[in-house]
Amino acid sequence: MTHLVVITGASRGIGAGIAAAADAAGATVAACNRSTSEHQLQLTADLGDPAAWPLFADWLDGLVDDTEPEKITVVHNAATLTPIGFAGEVDAAGYTSNVLLNSAAPQVIGDAVVRTAHRVGTPTVLVQLSSGAGKSPYPGWTSYCASKAAVDMWVRSLGVEQAERNDLVRALSISPGVVATEMQAEIRSSDEKAFPNVERFQGMHADGALADPTEVGAAIWAIAGQHDWANGTVGDLSLLA
Repeated sequence: MTHLVVITGASRGIGAGIAAAADAAGATVAACNRSTSEHQLQLTADLGDPAAWPLFADWLDGLVDDTEPEKITVVHNAATLTPIGFAGEVDAAGYTSNVLLNSAAPQVIGDAVVRTAHRVGTPTVLVQLSSGAGKSPYPGWTSYCASKAAVDMWVRSLGVEQAERNDLVRALSISPGVVATEMQAEIRSSDEKAFPNVERFQGMHADGALADPTEVGAAIWAIAGQHDWANGTVGDLSLLA
């Protein structure tokens, strides 16, 4: 069975871990990254730029037509915390880019996935990467917190919609927890004035409490392949694993 797996932000961290697990399982892996990577099937695009969204949709359509998969899994992992700081106090262009990548792109990319799945009639799993920040406000992460809350509600809503379409597309939002990624390194290097909670994350790193991104990626891959979660599920990795 041909299983096409498409991952955004697959060049490092959790995305790379998911890609490695999918590849080991024999899936056909395609990656959308801001920079080129070792993946044979790839699109180089910045999903924080709205001009890249139709490019992604066309690329996905082409992948599906070329590989004729019997199953599709799409994991939207690309995200950013930059710029960290209070709303109204950070670079305006950077703030806008943050909102576009974290809030708008997951919905537009998700819409493209649903369109493609229904065009070809192929069972599809769509995984959106969320965060505990979507449930608890963090000063300095205004746009990031809001975006992850939006992602969660989008997945819940899509699950309700797809139940009316025989669940051809099954959607899941996963919060991976605190993981040893470059994003976490950026958090720890933040100025306390921009991110008052920085000491907490520095302490977690010092205590060795950060999860390994390869292991987290493998766990997300395993959950995506299960069928015991309801369409539109929003949950923490620790509870779903």
